[in-house]
Amino acid sequence: MTIINELKLSKELIRFPSITPKDAGAINFLSKKLKKLGFSCKILEFKDKGSKPIKNLYARIGKKRPNLCYAGHTDVVPPGNIADWTVNPFKPAVKKNHLIGRGANDMKSSIACFISAVSKYLQKNSNFKGSISFLITGDEEGFAINGTKKVVEYLKKKKEKIDFCIVGEPTNPRKLGEMIKIGRRGSLSGKIEIIGIQGHIAYPHLSKNPINTLVNVCKKLKETQLDKGNKNFQPSNLEFTSINVDNKAHNVIPARARAKFNVRYNNLHSSSSLKKKISNIVKKISKKNKCNYKIDFMANGESFMTKPEKTIFMAKKIIKQITKINPKFSTTGGTSDARFIRKISPCLEFGLVNKTMHRVDECVSLSDLRKLTKIYNSILVEYFK
Repeated sequence: MTIINELKLSKELIRFPSITPKDAGAINFLSKKLKKLGFSCKILEFKDKGSKPIKNLYARIGKKRPNLCYAGHTDVVPPGNIADWTVNPFKPAVKKNHLIGRGANDMKSSIACFISAVSKYLQKNSNFKGSISFLITGDEEGFAINGTKKVVEYLKKKKEKIDFCIVGEPTNPRKLGEMIKIGRRGSLSGKIEIIGIQGHIAYPHLSKNPINTLVNVCKKLKETQLDKGNKNFQPSNLEFTSINVDNKAHNVIPARARAKFNVRYNNLHSSSSLKKKISNIVKKISKKNKCNYKIDFMANGESFMTKPEKTIFMAKKIIKQITKINPKFSTTGGTSDARFIRKISPCLEFGLVNKTMHRVDECVSLSDLRKLTKIYNSILVEYFK
């Protein structure tokens, strides 16, 4: 059995410019790499109306249960201005004991660490009782329409069982070992359009200015406290991401004013309850100002939390042993594909340090790569004991 080096594999993966929705060959490369370790691999390409096709990978070794799955993504965000980088973002380099490149911590290196851990485990445990699987998508950083969500639907249809899943997202704020994610807040996006009556600026009584109504709507939504949080979740928050009138004239009252927003919400709400609450506020203020309105929502995932159980406590113990840091359970941060996976399996999220993700000169320390590989390998050993 060939032992795979996590640094070498990280570099190989970073070289693929797999900016969502482009795969650039990353999924095929991983499939070939896992086949050499004895995995059966299935490349799943999904396409939805109005979206580009996305390649995903489900790989498994073993036919028995329990099935321990690792989930991750090969797609990355754009590098921004390449001139701002000290290296080419897709030509990884090691500087000052750090690997630099786009995807170095979010999250190609984590994938490399788990594959390295698996290769070491299989060398000593070729006849282990159970299965190891990989669920890898190329659609996590984008709209997540044709990625893990559809892979999960495929696995359910095929009656493929996953008993526990490790999602390798970069969960640690500053040091490896600080944080295990056991849940996430939900995400709800929305667009508000207030429709007034266009007119001359000197005759406001003959018009209906939608800006005034929109300002009042935004003010009311920001003043409304959704909750105070609870022992497992921070307070929910609503933030406006854009306000647009699209009026280039100085002497015209516009006909329309628009705003976009996003709500990150805890388990005290659902997307349905928030839609109702927000719609009522918009409706009430629009009616008072005699304006019409439109509101569209897009639910990106409900809030969830995995109740800590023996596998999670086992992982926590191993992380503490290797990093000398006692990790805390958390539900903070943005969304992740765990929101889809939790529908078919309990899961935890643990990966690298996230302080440089999406930034120029995204990087990961070589020491953390070695430690994460050791953590993943130790989890495999304990899980299949």
